Amino acid sequence: MSAATAEVPAAIAKRRRHPSSHREAPFGFAMIGLSCLFVAVFTAIPIVASLGLSFFSWDVISSPQFVGLENYQRLFTDGPVLKSFGVTLGMALAVVVLQLTLGLGLAVLVNQRKLVWIRTIFRTAFYLPLLASTAAVSIFMGYMFDYKFGVVNYYLGLLGIPNVPWLTSGFGAATTIVLVAVWQQVGFTFVLFVASLMSVPTDVLEAAQIDGAGPLRTLFRIKVPLISPTILFAAVVALINAMQLFDQPYIMTKGGPGTATTTVTISMYQKGFQNLQFGYGSAIAIVLLAAILIITGLQFLAARKLVFYQ
Repeated sequence: MSAATAEVPAAIAKRRRHPSSHREAPFGFAMIGLSCLFVAVFTAIPIVASLGLSFFSWDVISSPQFVGLENYQRLFTDGPVLKSFGVTLGMALAVVVLQLTLGLGLAVLVNQRKLVWIRTIFRTAFYLPLLASTAAVSIFMGYMFDYKFGVVNYYLGLLGIPNVPWLTSGFGAATTIVLVAVWQQVGFTFVLFVASLMSVPTDVLEAAQIDGAGPLRTLFRIKVPLISPTILFAAVVALINAMQLFDQPYIMTKGGPGTATTTVTISMYQKGFQNLQFGYGSAIAIVLLAAILIITGLQFLAARKLVFYQ
């Protein structure tokens, strides 16, 4: 027994000295280094640069001038910019609620299918819009929801319904943008929920069925709690993406009518790139980043009581 026990550490040490492990280590470190380099170049450095630039007044033409907290003071007294934060938050909440609700509902329906190939077709069909360019989708949807020549109003007219001002009224434009964003992003949450529902233990479901639990009771009392970590992940990702809406409102409505669909990212673009107020635009970006971090933190705080970890 002691001899066999003594051979185990020797075998582990021999395995650690295996030539293949020495060849794999540099490759692993190289991949980690590339990931860190990517994050540094495209995320960390731009954030630090924007933070530094937010304390300056710079129009690209003249030299930057240090103004301290003046850009932030201006931001919190700028009515249109503050309104854009409210518009962004309202649209983001609508997008997240619809995206999670539709994604979970579709996943539950598809998960009932017994044939695997049907489930595969549905997953592919709902995920395909996510692969399309957001700009291309926005241009296409802008034509579809056009007041006079749009396909949507054309078919509504065949049913005797007058033309709907999808993009020419404040509520209609905001609703249309939310629907387009949800349509394009719901495939992501749908695929997540399908995979998560498939991992629910069958013995738990069988026990619930034996106890007389119906489909709705099984869904809300067993399946939803068991996949709550996935729901949290989908909610966090959806909210982060929704808080940065730019392509859909800018291409479809230019932030209009008026400022009804002017999001924070549009305000940042207008101030920074159209008005050449790069310091002020950077301040808006930093405040948006802080708002996203705060809301994400609140989500994780709420998750302590709402999320069930197996």
